[in-house]
Amino acid sequence: MAKIFCIANQKGGVGKTTTTVNLAAGLAKVGQRVLMIDLDPQGNATMGSGIDKRQLETTVYDVLLESSSVAEARVKSESCGYDVLGANRELAGAEVEMVALDRREKRLRTALAAVGAEYDFILIDCPPSLSLLTLNGLCAAHGVIVPMQCEYFALEGLTDLVNTIKQVHANLNKNLQIIGLLRVMFDPRITLQQQVSEQLKAHFGDKVFDTVIPRNVRLAEAPSYGLPGVVFDPAARGSQAFVAFAQELVTKMLPASAFAPSAPAAPAPIDLPATLQGADGGLQP
Repeated sequence: MAKIFCIANQKGGVGKTTTTVNLAAGLAKVGQRVLMIDLDPQGNATMGSGIDKRQLETTVYDVLLESSSVAEARVKSESCGYDVLGANRELAGAEVEMVALDRREKRLRTALAAVGAEYDFILIDCPPSLSLLTLNGLCAAHGVIVPMQCEYFALEGLTDLVNTIKQVHANLNKNLQIIGLLRVMFDPRITLQQQVSEQLKAHFGDKVFDTVIPRNVRLAEAPSYGLPGVVFDPAARGSQAFVAFAQELVTKMLPASAFAPSAPAAPAPIDLPATLQGADGGLQP
């Protein structure tokens, strides 16, 4: 069965979509079968995978409202090598329409059960807020990959995200855990970023991925061509870093039996160490 991961962070502008599409392309490049799900009404992950969101006849919106199956709504990104369950602005209306429906927070999980055996990885790009869409992603996932910049406000956002994951784990999805923290847009010339990076590794240990994604202009340029950086410019430092991250993730997730329904991985949401917490629960600078 596929490993299902949300790429999530309640702080905006940290590179969730860039991480999702480049990780999907990186995993496809190392031989994995991948489905990328766009849960953001802006549809940036869809467009960034070479799929025109305006031309889609069925999207994740139809899947959530159960008028279409994942198999019917997905499309193949020929240029990127993975399948896409796309989104467009119609998805913004799904939250309102789902409020009164049964199982509203578990509809994506139910839909993915039918195609789980067809993929090695399913990646879900979540919007930067705790909405009903994000909740569907968290309820469907085995774990969360958290892209974050090495700066103070990112640490504040991590506090909120950990609390959210704890609540979902306690009430809706007992298998949900944090897979790891991915340091993105990293510039080693900035002393503060080096300090925050070291602080993360000191407190969270192996919950911090070894791979670091550097700040790279080619990754920023790629979406304007409708491609992940890994496909747009495979030789760029950022692209090579995402392929290395894909390889690290594949290695970390083996053996696959850890995700089997009969023997689920022990849930282990990370706790924030007391040394990082202020009196009000926020993080110390």
